[in-house]
Amino acid sequence: MEWPTTIEDATALQEQLRSQVRIEDDFGELHTVSGVDVGFEEENTIARAAVVVLSYPGLQPLDYALARRPVTFPYIPGFLSFREVPVVLDALAQLRVQPGVLICDGQGIAHPRRIGIASHLGLLADTPAIGCAKSLLVGHFPTLPDERGAHVPLTDRGEQIGVVLRSRPGTKPVYVSPGHRVGMAAAVQIVMACVTKYRLPETTRYAHNLASNGVIPIIQRS
Repeated sequence: MEWPTTIEDATALQEQLRSQVRIEDDFGELHTVSGVDVGFEEENTIARAAVVVLSYPGLQPLDYALARRPVTFPYIPGFLSFREVPVVLDALAQLRVQPGVLICDGQGIAHPRRIGIASHLGLLADTPAIGCAKSLLVGHFPTLPDERGAHVPLTDRGEQIGVVLRSRPGTKPVYVSPGHRVGMAAAVQIVMACVTKYRLPETTRYAHNLASNGVIPIIQRS
Protein backbone atom coordinates (compact mmCIF):
# COMPACT_ATOMS: atom_id res chain seq x y z
CA MET A 1 0.00 0.00 0.00
CA GLU A 2 1.05 3.63 -0.43
CA TRP A 3 1.61 5.47 2.83
CA PRO A 4 0.82 9.17 3.34
CA THR A 5 3.78 11.52 3.44
CA THR A 6 1.98 14.66 4.67
CA ILE A 7 0.12 15.44 7.89
CA GLU A 8 -3.00 16.33 5.92
CA ASP A 9 -3.11 12.98 4.15
CA ALA A 10 -2.24 11.10 7.34
CA THR A 11 -5.01 12.84 9.27
CA ALA A 12 -7.51 12.04 6.53
CA LEU A 13 -6.53 8.35 6.64
CA GLN A 14 -6.88 8.24 10.43
CA GLU A 15 -10.35 9.74 10.17
CA GLN A 16 -11.23 7.19 7.51
CA LEU A 17 -9.98 4.16 9.47
CA ARG A 18 -11.09 5.06 12.99
CA SER A 19 -14.62 3.72 12.49
CA GLN A 20 -13.20 0.28 11.63
CA VAL A 21 -11.45 -0.13 14.98
CA ARG A 22 -13.29 -2.57 17.24
CA ILE A 23 -13.00 -2.22 21.01
CA GLU A 24 -14.35 -5.61 22.04
CA ASP A 25 -12.79 -8.93 22.99
CA ASP A 26 -12.24 -10.97 19.86
CA PHE A 27 -9.19 -13.13 20.51
CA GLY A 28 -10.32 -16.46 21.98
CA GLU A 29 -8.05 -18.34 24.38
CA LEU A 30 -4.62 -16.72 24.48
CA HIS A 31 -1.52 -18.89 24.17
CA THR A 32 0.90 -16.25 22.87
CA VAL A 33 1.49 -12.52 23.26
CA SER A 34 3.85 -10.33 21.30
CA GLY A 35 5.89 -7.23 21.99
CA VAL A 36 6.38 -4.65 19.23
CA ASP A 37 8.97 -1.87 19.25
CA VAL A 38 10.96 0.18 16.74
CA GLY A 39 14.50 1.55 16.97
CA PHE A 40 16.40 3.69 14.51
CA GLU A 41 19.76 3.56 12.74
CA GLU A 42 21.93 5.85 10.62
CA GLU A 43 20.87 9.13 12.24
CA ASN A 44 17.20 8.11 12.34
CA THR A 45 16.97 7.48 8.61
CA ILE A 46 16.43 3.70 8.94
CA ALA A 47 13.69 2.18 11.11
CA ARG A 48 14.40 -1.18 12.72
CA ALA A 49 11.30 -3.06 13.92
CA ALA A 50 11.40 -5.91 16.41
CA VAL A 51 8.60 -8.32 17.19
CA VAL A 52 9.06 -10.93 19.92
CA VAL A 53 6.44 -13.63 20.53
CA LEU A 54 6.16 -14.99 24.07
CA SER A 55 4.19 -17.87 25.50
CA TYR A 56 1.18 -16.87 27.57
CA PRO A 57 0.97 -16.91 30.50
CA GLY A 58 4.50 -18.33 30.84
CA LEU A 59 6.19 -15.40 29.03
CA GLN A 60 8.93 -17.53 27.47
CA PRO A 61 10.29 -16.33 24.07
CA LEU A 62 9.02 -18.51 21.21
CA ASP A 63 9.90 -16.51 18.10
CA TYR A 64 11.21 -13.14 16.96
CA ALA A 65 11.69 -11.12 13.80
CA LEU A 66 13.62 -8.02 12.76
CA ALA A 67 13.00 -5.80 9.76
CA ARG A 68 14.56 -2.60 8.43
CA ARG A 69 13.11 0.05 6.17
CA PRO A 70 13.95 3.68 5.28
CA VAL A 71 12.01 6.26 7.29
CA THR A 72 9.55 8.20 5.12
CA PHE A 73 7.56 10.15 7.74
CA PRO A 74 8.87 12.59 10.38
CA TYR A 75 8.44 12.15 14.12
CA ILE A 76 5.22 13.96 15.00
CA PRO A 77 3.18 13.08 18.12
CA GLY A 78 -0.12 11.53 17.08
CA PHE A 79 1.27 10.21 13.80
CA LEU A 80 3.67 7.54 15.05
CA SER A 81 2.03 4.79 13.03
CA PHE A 82 3.01 6.40 9.71
CA ARG A 83 6.65 6.32 10.78
CA GLU A 84 6.70 2.84 12.29
CA VAL A 85 3.86 0.58 11.11
CA PRO A 86 5.26 -0.14 7.61
CA VAL A 87 8.43 -1.71 9.01
CA VAL A 88 6.51 -3.51 11.78
CA LEU A 89 4.32 -5.16 9.13
CA ASP A 90 7.53 -6.35 7.43
CA ALA A 91 8.65 -7.95 10.70
CA LEU A 92 5.25 -9.55 11.39
CA ALA A 93 5.35 -11.22 7.97
CA GLN A 94 8.52 -13.10 8.99
CA LEU A 95 7.09 -14.75 12.11
CA ARG A 96 6.67 -18.51 12.29
CA VAL A 97 4.70 -18.36 15.55
CA GLN A 98 1.68 -16.09 15.28
CA PRO A 99 0.90 -13.76 18.19
CA GLY A 100 -2.47 -14.02 19.88
CA VAL A 101 -2.30 -10.33 20.74
CA LEU A 102 0.17 -7.53 19.96
CA ILE A 103 1.29 -5.21 22.76
CA CYS A 104 2.70 -2.04 21.23
CA ASP A 105 4.98 0.52 22.82
CA GLY A 106 2.53 3.31 22.02
CA GLN A 107 -1.13 4.27 22.12
CA GLY A 108 -4.27 2.44 21.08
CA ILE A 109 -7.43 4.56 21.16
CA ALA A 110 -5.82 6.94 23.69
CA HIS A 111 -5.23 9.26 20.78
CA PRO A 112 -6.82 12.55 19.62
CA ARG A 113 -8.49 10.74 16.70
CA ARG A 114 -8.78 7.40 18.55
CA ILE A 115 -6.37 5.55 16.27
CA GLY A 116 -2.87 5.36 17.69
CA ILE A 117 -0.20 2.94 16.50
CA ALA A 118 -1.73 -0.10 18.26
CA SER A 119 -5.13 0.53 16.67
CA HIS A 120 -3.65 1.21 13.23
CA LEU A 121 -1.37 -1.83 13.36
CA GLY A 122 -4.05 -4.14 14.74
CA LEU A 123 -6.46 -3.04 12.03
CA LEU A 124 -4.00 -3.52 9.16
CA ALA A 125 -2.68 -6.84 10.50
CA ASP A 126 -6.19 -7.97 11.52
CA THR A 127 -4.71 -8.98 14.87
CA PRO A 128 -5.85 -8.13 18.41
CA ALA A 129 -3.68 -5.28 19.71
CA ILE A 130 -3.13 -3.24 22.87
CA GLY A 131 -1.34 0.04 23.39
CA CYS A 132 0.95 0.24 26.43
CA ALA A 133 2.66 3.63 26.33
CA LYS A 134 5.29 5.07 28.65
CA SER A 135 3.97 8.63 28.35
CA LEU A 136 0.66 10.43 28.08
CA LEU A 137 -0.48 11.67 24.68
CA VAL A 138 -3.97 12.94 25.48
CA GLY A 139 -6.50 12.77 28.30
CA HIS A 140 -6.97 13.39 32.01
CA PHE A 141 -7.04 11.09 35.03
CA PRO A 142 -7.57 11.25 38.82
CA THR A 143 -4.96 10.50 41.47
CA LEU A 144 -3.48 7.03 41.04
CA PRO A 145 -2.69 4.98 44.16
CA ASP A 146 0.92 3.86 44.52
CA GLU A 147 0.33 0.11 44.57
CA ARG A 148 0.82 -2.68 42.05
CA GLY A 149 -2.14 -3.10 39.73
CA ALA A 150 -3.87 0.13 40.75
CA HIS A 151 -5.56 1.80 37.80
CA VAL A 152 -7.84 4.74 37.07
CA PRO A 153 -9.75 5.77 33.94
CA LEU A 154 -8.08 7.93 31.33
CA THR A 155 -10.69 10.21 29.76
CA ASP A 156 -10.83 12.74 26.97
CA ARG A 157 -13.84 14.91 26.05
CA GLY A 158 -16.10 12.85 28.29
CA GLU A 159 -15.03 9.49 26.86
CA GLN A 160 -12.90 6.81 28.49
CA ILE A 161 -10.01 6.18 26.13
CA GLY A 162 -7.79 4.04 28.32
CA VAL A 163 -6.48 3.27 31.77
CA VAL A 164 -3.58 4.71 33.74
CA LEU A 165 -1.94 1.68 35.35
CA ARG A 166 0.56 1.42 38.19
CA SER A 167 2.44 -1.68 37.14
CA ARG A 168 4.95 -1.39 39.97
CA PRO A 169 4.92 0.71 43.17
CA GLY A 170 7.25 3.68 43.25
CA THR A 171 7.46 3.99 39.46
CA LYS A 172 5.73 6.10 36.85
CA PRO A 173 2.50 4.60 35.49
CA VAL A 174 1.95 3.19 32.03
CA TYR A 175 -0.93 4.22 29.78
CA VAL A 176 -2.92 1.24 28.55
CA SER A 177 -5.59 1.48 25.88
CA PRO A 178 -7.33 -0.99 23.60
CA GLY A 179 -5.94 -1.07 20.09
CA HIS A 180 -8.19 -3.36 18.08
CA ARG A 181 -10.28 -6.46 18.88
CA VAL A 182 -9.58 -6.07 22.63
CA GLY A 183 -11.83 -4.49 25.24
CA MET A 184 -10.78 -2.08 27.99
CA ALA A 185 -10.81 -4.56 30.89
CA ALA A 186 -9.02 -7.28 28.94
CA ALA A 187 -6.31 -4.84 27.85
CA VAL A 188 -5.44 -4.07 31.46
CA GLN A 189 -5.64 -7.71 32.50
CA ILE A 190 -3.33 -8.90 29.71
CA VAL A 191 -0.76 -6.15 30.29
CA MET A 192 -0.63 -6.87 34.03
CA ALA A 193 -0.27 -10.59 33.32
CA CYS A 194 2.85 -9.69 31.32
CA VAL A 195 4.40 -7.60 34.11
CA THR A 196 6.96 -9.34 36.34
CA LYS A 197 9.42 -7.31 38.43
CA TYR A 198 9.78 -4.34 36.09
CA ARG A 199 7.62 -1.33 35.28
CA LEU A 200 7.13 -2.41 31.65
CA PRO A 201 5.56 -5.70 30.55
CA GLU A 202 7.96 -8.41 29.40
CA THR A 203 6.64 -8.05 25.86
CA THR A 204 7.87 -4.46 25.67
CA ARG A 205 11.18 -5.24 27.38
CA TYR A 206 12.05 -8.05 24.98
CA ALA A 207 11.04 -6.05 21.91
CA HIS A 208 12.93 -2.94 23.04
CA ASN A 209 16.07 -4.90 23.84
CA LEU A 210 16.00 -6.40 20.35
CA ALA A 211 15.02 -3.24 18.45
CA SER A 212 17.33 -0.78 20.21
CA ASN A 213 20.08 -2.87 21.83
CA GLY A 214 20.33 -5.85 19.47
CA VAL A 215 19.73 -8.36 22.29
CA ILE A 216 18.40 -11.54 20.67
CA PRO A 217 16.05 -13.51 22.93
CA ILE A 218 16.80 -17.14 23.77
CA ILE A 219 14.04 -19.07 22.05
CA GLN A 220 12.35 -21.92 23.92
CA ARG A 221 12.02 -24.97 21.68
CA SER A 222 9.33 -27.55 22.40
